[in-house]
Amino acid sequence: MTDDSEMIVRIARDEALARDWELVLLSEGLSPRVHHTGDGILLTVPRYEADRALSGLAAYEKENLATARSPAIPTASIDWQTGAVAGLSLLGFFAITVVWNSTVPWLERGSANAAGILHGELWRTVTALTLHADLVHALSNVFAIAVFFSAVSGQLGAGVGGALVLLSGAGGNLANAYLRGSPHDAVGASTAVFGAVGMVGSLAMMRYRETGNRRGAWVGIAAALALLGMLGSGGARVDVMAHALGFLIGAIMAMLVGLTLPRPPGGGVQWTCGVAAVALIVYCWMLALA
Repeated sequence: MTDDSEMIVRIARDEALARDWELVLLSEGLSPRVHHTGDGILLTVPRYEADRALSGLAAYEKENLATARSPAIPTASIDWQTGAVAGLSLLGFFAITVVWNSTVPWLERGSANAAGILHGELWRTVTALTLHADLVHALSNVFAIAVFFSAVSGQLGAGVGGALVLLSGAGGNLANAYLRGSPHDAVGASTAVFGAVGMVGSLAMMRYRETGNRRGAWVGIAAALALLGMLGSGGARVDVMAHALGFLIGAIMAMLVGLTLPRPPGGGVQWTCGVAAVALIVYCWMLALA
């Protein structure tokens, strides 16, 4: 309760907020008091200080409102550990298929052969992502997937990010087979790599969009497109269409996820998606080698 010599200047339900108001008034040399009542937490001052207290609190709230309306652009976290595991897994599979067990017709059974895919061998869209023609080809994709998957994983989580990168690569191979047709054939993780590049661009765009900076929202996707142009279109053996399709599918998937999920799913969903992605790769290879 308060007496007639005091005036209520604020009522709060949050103890911390009431204490913040009290500190603001104390900093201005006033004499605030905090009262806990059944109606809430009351902040009072002597009546002769009421005008100064109300002006001080109004200025404080205006300043905080301006800060809230101009948030800093959120920074993207990077999960280097998960990216390194993905890169080393690619390198390990290259060693298995080319060095240690080269007698198995890995390329013949698992490449993204358009004729095979169009005749129902859909496993090739996944298995082709794990195969590489030579060491230089393998190392370039190992490095790229380590970098870009780290960025995706840091923002979406290792499981969800891994599943989406795999699906973007497989989707790119499938679309490429339909568009290119026989006798097109290809191997390599680069379609998934550019799926991850597209995701990074979309996620950057979503971060800018959250701040209300609609012009800046296109910076992320423009940077990703520049990467696609620099890294995905050079050399006679480069499958430009597959890269572009993987990029497009990855960008669309990340945008949909960003619009529907305000934050990365928890551990249960991450583990489920991660295990499902690994199981899909194993299952597709079982079909390829059957």
